[in-house]
Amino acid sequence: MVGLCVAWFLQERGVRVVVFDRDRLTSGGEPAGAGSSWGNAGWLTPGLATPLPDPAVLRYGLRVLWRSDSPVYVPPVADARLARFVAGFVRHSTHRRWRSAMRALAPLTSTALEAFDELAAGGVDAPTRAAAPFLAGYRERADLDELLRELDGVRAAGQLVDVEVLDPLAARDLEPLLSAQVRHVAQVHGQRYLDPGRFVAALADAVRARGGIIHESTPVHGVHAAGAGYVVDTVPTGDGSAADGSAAGGRFDAVVVATGAWLPRLTRSFGVRVPVQAGRGYSFHVATPRPPVGPIYFPASRVACTPVGDGLRVAGMMEFRRPDAPADPRRIQAVVEASRGLLAGVDLDVRTHEWVGPRPCTPDGLPLIGRTTAPGVFVAGGHGMWGITLGPVTGRLLAEAITTGTPTTDLAPFDPLR
Repeated sequence: MVGLCVAWFLQERGVRVVVFDRDRLTSGGEPAGAGSSWGNAGWLTPGLATPLPDPAVLRYGLRVLWRSDSPVYVPPVADARLARFVAGFVRHSTHRRWRSAMRALAPLTSTALEAFDELAAGGVDAPTRAAAPFLAGYRERADLDELLRELDGVRAAGQLVDVEVLDPLAARDLEPLLSAQVRHVAQVHGQRYLDPGRFVAALADAVRARGGIIHESTPVHGVHAAGAGYVVDTVPTGDGSAADGSAAGGRFDAVVVATGAWLPRLTRSFGVRVPVQAGRGYSFHVATPRPPVGPIYFPASRVACTPVGDGLRVAGMMEFRRPDAPADPRRIQAVVEASRGLLAGVDLDVRTHEWVGPRPCTPDGLPLIGRTTAPGVFVAGGHGMWGITLGPVTGRLLAEAITTGTPTTDLAPFDPLR
């Protein structure tokens, strides 16, 4: 999502683009992988786009991170990079640092939906839908109060968010899928959602239609300077010959690395030292007795539900693990158990489209957007859970910085060299 948005907005500024993607970008069905873009919740929720490091980590204690049924899970393995990331994540999980990160994100979140409208006006043929309603449901009133306090912090940082506490019966009139166990409900206004797989495919089609070249199933294993430009080295082709940037279109004036959870592999040699850790999310699809009317959020369980087709995509979990590790069925079961009893008439044991994708997370909860130590190498990634919501505004701001040579002040907190 992020890389294609950068490409599209560069085209808006007259730049010719070539995109290399390690997977496939298809219009139907599930791509070969598509990073964390295909099977996520697809929420466009600037009012909820908060930093991942949360004071709740310290309040509940680190011991929950190693529990297999915890919605945030760290496997007990000897991994120095993971340990470094977790230490930084915990260090940033304070109220003071959360408020600072939220203030940094607010200029992006406040213009996020506007950037989606610009894509639509420019011909990206995939809808975004108003989340009417967008409901957050709880069993306990104390958990609802925690959300209301968090949204107060979001407003204090400069992001507008309108929330209304509903009577539970009125909430079930709006969304009959809410079970009787959901006794406290808030409606968050002004948010949207989309089918992320369909949207990414439409975005790729739009980039191609404007003359962009997209090389699919083409992993990149290196970027290096070549004269006045840069060459992108790709994995050798099946016949053993080298397929590199020069073969695919010559040397490039600039390169944007937007490889999600794999960012460190290509950016470390360009001075980027901020760890990027895969925070893997899991999802699956369930049938519903009636079409869902909008997204449903169960924050205490860390479960996000989105209408997809006539059913519901149920997503959750934050598993800090290698991005390429095989899916762990225990994580799917943890999402199932966290959702159990909250959805009326839904059989969580009859599932399709089980999926895992690696969200690119940083210890401070802020993305990496901007120039590296090489004048023509840029980074766009590390958005954690908010790559869909913030992809277009990231693309717009970075395209401006690349073509003008002057990044806006809004990008300063996201310096990849911080």
